[in-house]
Amino acid sequence: MNTIRTAMLLAAMTALFMGVGFLIGGTSGMMIALVVAAGTNLFSYWNADKMVLSMNHAIEVDEKNAPEYHAIVKGLAQRAGLPMPRTYLIDNPQPNAFATGRNPQNAAVAASTGLLQALTHEEVAAVMAHELAHVQHRDTLTMTIVATFAGAISMLGNFAFFFGGNRDNNNPFGFVGVLVAMIVAPFAAMVVQMAVSRTREYEADRRGAEICGHPLWLASALDKIARGAERIRNPDAERNPATAHLFIINPLSGERMDNLFSTHPSTENRIAALQAMAREMGGSGAASETAGAPGRASAPRQAEERQPSGPWDRAARPQAPAEPARPKPNPWGRNPTGPKGPWS
Repeated sequence: MNTIRTAMLLAAMTALFMGVGFLIGGTSGMMIALVVAAGTNLFSYWNADKMVLSMNHAIEVDEKNAPEYHAIVKGLAQRAGLPMPRTYLIDNPQPNAFATGRNPQNAAVAASTGLLQALTHEEVAAVMAHELAHVQHRDTLTMTIVATFAGAISMLGNFAFFFGGNRDNNNPFGFVGVLVAMIVAPFAAMVVQMAVSRTREYEADRRGAEICGHPLWLASALDKIARGAERIRNPDAERNPATAHLFIINPLSGERMDNLFSTHPSTENRIAALQAMAREMGGSGAASETAGAPGRASAPRQAEERQPSGPWDRAARPQAPAEPARPKPNPWGRNPTGPKGPWS
């Protein structure tokens, strides 16, 4: 079903691309757009994930330089029955995360340093479970292809004025067609992004809550991320708005309403759905087999019911004295004596 859905999306985006080409350059413009669309399809399938990660300056990490973060993802992947995805960190104070990749065997998840600093261990686990749900549903290929196409269509619309005014082309609509392309192309690409993203977020929320076993962890995380995204700008996302629908919460400023023009559902609606799911699971939203967060040993119930109090919930838990040869990691799990990245 997902394969058919992806094929239909590719056909729709190709048709949209050709329509914009026809408005700009008539039949010849449409044929050129067809060739470009075919190339974009191939490029998107093999390289779109690398491009999205590069746009956000994501750096790959492992169990050596981000042991706790890596352990969370590994534990969740095992619980979901998925191959271990590549893990990335984004040096950005805005709390956010996304997943990408053409299939579960070639998937990658990325979290910002802001997310790992602002959220507790359990909340980070819930967020990464949401991203792995996208991988399991094979949303990552579709959403990444949409990001690539949306960017290409928007760029085509922006260049319409310069390439569409040539009298030598066979554009039957003249300057009116060019003007329509300039206005409609970016809007149409945005509408496709919305249609793809909004329903998939609800599905990933539910599956992510099932993977981590605690819907309320994800509800709490969404609330914190949404408030953080309102206060902190994401320059990389602002420069590449076509990738906004990939993130768990819209990283762009001013996009909080659950209406036709939002790439994400309302955070309040998503939290309400997770709270209802927690009630269905017995009030606490905790599955009996998932008493502890992935990457952390299970704690007694009274400790689990306590409210977290700081990054990774370390502040309220007694810590054994660190051995001199094994320094403790910082909140996002980087070993201070190990390899360092640009977030150091």
